[in-house]
Amino acid sequence: MTYSIVARDPATGALGVGVQTHQPSVGAIVPWVKAGVGAIATQSFANINFGPQGLALLENGLDSSRTLAALVAGDTSPGVRQLAVIDDSGAPAAHTGADCIPFAGHLIGEQFSCQANMMTGAGVPEAMAAAFGAAEGVLATRIMAALEAAQHAGGDIRGSQSAAILVRERGPLSPTWDLRIDNSEQPLTELRGLLNIRLAGQLLSAESINRSTSLEAARAKFAAAEALHSSHEQTFWFAVNSLTAMEQLDEAQALLEPLFAVAPQWRELLERLELPGALAIKPRFGL
Repeated sequence: MTYSIVARDPATGALGVGVQTHQPSVGAIVPWVKAGVGAIATQSFANINFGPQGLALLENGLDSSRTLAALVAGDTSPGVRQLAVIDDSGAPAAHTGADCIPFAGHLIGEQFSCQANMMTGAGVPEAMAAAFGAAEGVLATRIMAALEAAQHAGGDIRGSQSAAILVRERGPLSPTWDLRIDNSEQPLTELRGLLNIRLAGQLLSAESINRSTSLEAARAKFAAAEALHSSHEQTFWFAVNSLTAMEQLDEAQALLEPLFAVAPQWRELLERLELPGALAIKPRFGL
């Protein structure tokens, strides 16, 4: 009663799952991902054991096809299960049981698999695959495009309630995208909002804006971040960290003054900070 995608980013090795259904808290049931190992989506009367068991099999050397076969063979009700597995090489495998509720099916592509059951009509996996292939950006963005395409193609015949994206990248300090909407009439709209917050944060991160970044480039990144998601916190840290580091104290002050007028707690926070940027801008506010 769900549509989902499992996928790997060939450029970064990131692995991920995106899912939407008409049940609450789908992010706690369907997606299972381990960086450098693989990703699994278990749905349609989901056997939640497929998640940890499948990741263990992948980590012990089985590829996606053998892992999927082992899970299905050991299940008591394979006819009602839908399952997708992708290993760290990017090879996908999928199973749609003969007793899954129509419209049900899956489509395997290059380093991804799309699957759906209990859809309003046929064509949902195909719409997801086309959108995923056409999308650009980080893996989470491409997965989001696939989910939105599934809904546009008809989606779950019962409607929408929860959605999730889980992406894990390689390396101990690599970011995890664990985005969940557990109960909403518009879960994909809210999930897109969460994704935009993360994307905006990436644009303004210390890795994105550093000493080699020009003022013009920093301003452009801030404008792009604001277009994705505007927040007091975003404005505060861009002014205190980025603009002050570039010795643009007038510009930093111009951003902070209206912020402090509507949200004075940020002025109090500035007073408490002992960061270099904060120390540079404090005198402008008599702090």
